[in-house]
Amino acid sequence: MRQLTAEGHRIVSDLSQRHGFSPDAVTHMLFAVVNGNGSMAQFSHPEFGGSGQWMQGGMMMLGDMFNNYLKGRVSSLCSDIAQIVASQPGLLQSGSFQSQSQSGGGQQDQRSGAHQGPSSLFAPDPEQLWWPQELGSPSASGSQNNVRYAYFANAQRLAVKTGSEVWVYDTQNHQIGGFSQQQGGGSDITFSSQFGTVHLNSLPLVSRNGQPVPPPAPMQPAPNYSTPAPQASSPQPSTPPRGAGAGNEVDILAAIERLGELKEKGVLTSDEFQSKKAELLSRL
Repeated sequence: MRQLTAEGHRIVSDLSQRHGFSPDAVTHMLFAVVNGNGSMAQFSHPEFGGSGQWMQGGMMMLGDMFNNYLKGRVSSLCSDIAQIVASQPGLLQSGSFQSQSQSGGGQQDQRSGAHQGPSSLFAPDPEQLWWPQELGSPSASGSQNNVRYAYFANAQRLAVKTGSEVWVYDTQNHQIGGFSQQQGGGSDITFSSQFGTVHLNSLPLVSRNGQPVPPPAPMQPAPNYSTPAPQASSPQPSTPPRGAGAGNEVDILAAIERLGELKEKGVLTSDEFQSKKAELLSRL
């Protein structure tokens, strides 16, 4: 339960004396009216006849339904508390903020508009004000399972709390209108803006647990390790294989001897023999 400030205790004491209820009963009704957003209250206290309900405009229901005198006193107390709460707009919750969960269940809570800001009635709850205080009051906030988020439109910042870790992101030129937490094999937080659906990890991270996070170093070009192309070498004069010339001469001489045998057998004429012999000798 939220704790009253010194001013809150003073107001409770004043209402207690004015309406004739104990400070405990008045404090109970104060919380009931605040929880009813200043326009209604559901309560249960012995001094109010047990359980009952009050709505701004005149409706009053008590467990002691025939005690009209008590109804008037309780109704007057609720009206005075509603006026006090109306003068403390930071106590009220207004507006709506979209938050969706896919592929999994879990409790959700979302608020927008007038967030719970400084109040002279209640002491600040550190658990409720978990974001860096220099960001001010969020434009919208909400929670789902173990993830909390608060959006600061003027500062262009988005605070996200997971467990005991508080992360602050730069929203750049996004105008955030809703959050969604995808559940399943992992947890992926996305939000909707005028550009469509955006993943949280696409935003620049500004700080973690109040400590600035330096931006990532720019990518350096990879060093060029390519080897230089080999230089073209000047052509070397080719040399005939060793023994190739000698083998060629032996073949030619053997061919001439074969031609001589053909001439002696009358297969070749003298002119044909001389022509073939000259052709073979030209190859030497």
